Amino acid sequence: MTTWLPLESNPEVLNKYLGKLGVSPLWNIVDIYGMDDELLAFVPSPLKSLIFLFPCSDAYEEFRAKEDAELKAKNIEHPKSLFYMRQYVHNACGTIALAHALLNNSDIELEEGSVIKKYFDAGKNMTPEERGKLLENDTGFIETHESIANEGQTAAPDINEKVYHHFIAFVHHEGKLYELDGRKNFPVEHGETTPENLLKDAIAVCKQYIARDPNEVRFTLLGLVPTQ
Repeated sequence: MTTWLPLESNPEVLNKYLGKLGVSPLWNIVDIYGMDDELLAFVPSPLKSLIFLFPCSDAYEEFRAKEDAELKAKNIEHPKSLFYMRQYVHNACGTIALAHALLNNSDIELEEGSVIKKYFDAGKNMTPEERGKLLENDTGFIETHESIANEGQTAAPDINEKVYHHFIAFVHHEGKLYELDGRKNFPVEHGETTPENLLKDAIAVCKQYIARDPNEVRFTLLGLVPTQ
């Protein structure tokens, strides 16, 4: 499997990445500093996606395998308009979470001829597996990701160093809350939501992740929101 350098969960770095990919400057990534209502009230509206960074602990891996088996048995059909992609590149989860966040919000403008617009145009009618393979071989994405991964506040780790954390995205799509994780075989639907309730409903799912790992504190929340 191909390996990329991991992205830093730093809004300044991620927003520079969005710009290089060709995303409209009207949208950016911000830190979300906590899960209580007082702190969530400071998150700019409308939130287009909640991005969650969490540790891939044994508890998570056990739950992921169990959930995957249950979803496979149910044979759930998801809307074809939901843009979901599988992850076939080590450490690409940050890029995949951003792609899931951006490409499931049609009102976020993408510059014509840009890295992400070309990727979307090529992949929009593909399967999740084909989209994952497309990313793996997309030289524009590879070069842009690598340039940004080297720009973090901390020194970039060795490319072969094991990375413990994983990015996923939550989006609203056709009245449903979806968890989009490229390491899973399927999108995960978490019931009904609205654009206005996306933040609150996605936070409720994140709290379930935290409850499965009560001794873990290394969780990060980011929001894709209008630029202030």
